[in-house]
Amino acid sequence: MNTTQFQQQLLSLQTNLLNFAYTLTLNRDDAEDLVQDTALKALDNEDKYVDGTNFKAWIFTVMRNVFINNYRRSTRAATIVDTSEDLYQINVPVEGAESNPSESYTIKEISDVVNSFPDDYRIPITMHLAGYRYGEIAKQIGVPVGTIKSRIFYARKRLHDLLSEYVD
Repeated sequence: MNTTQFQQQLLSLQTNLLNFAYTLTLNRDDAEDLVQDTALKALDNEDKYVDGTNFKAWIFTVMRNVFINNYRRSTRAATIVDTSEDLYQINVPVEGAESNPSESYTIKEISDVVNSFPDDYRIPITMHLAGYRYGEIAKQIGVPVGTIKSRIFYARKRLHDLLSEYVD
C-alpha cells in the first residue's frame, strides 16, 4: 500500500475512530484529541503496517494503545511521592481535599483495615494497590479474572464503608 492509499484508508475511518474514541474517553473533546493522536501515530508508523493486514483492526489497535499509554502517563503524573523524613506531606491536604485533619486517615489506619480482611480479599486488593493488573493477580492466585475484579470491588467497598463509619 502506498502513502496515498494509506492516508485515504485512514481518512475513510475517521468517523469510526471518533466513535471508538468516544467509547474510550466518554468526552467529545478528549475523543477528538485521541483521534488526532492516533492519526499522527499511524502516519509516523506507516512503514510498520504490513500489506494484507486488516487496516481497520490495525488502526483501532493503534488507538487503543495510544489511549492506554496516555492513561498510564496521566496516572503517573498524578502520583505524589513524599520524600520528607517523617512522611509529613502524605497527610497535607491538597486542593479540593478535606481540610479538617480529623477527616483524613493515616496509612496505619488504612493498613489495619485492609489487613483485617480475609485473605481472599486482602491479597487481591493489596496486589492491586501495589500496581499489579487483574490478569497478573488472577494468574498468581489461580482464580478467574472476574473473581479478582469482584473481590477487589468488594474490598474497596468494604474499605470505604469501614472508614466512613470511622469518621461518623
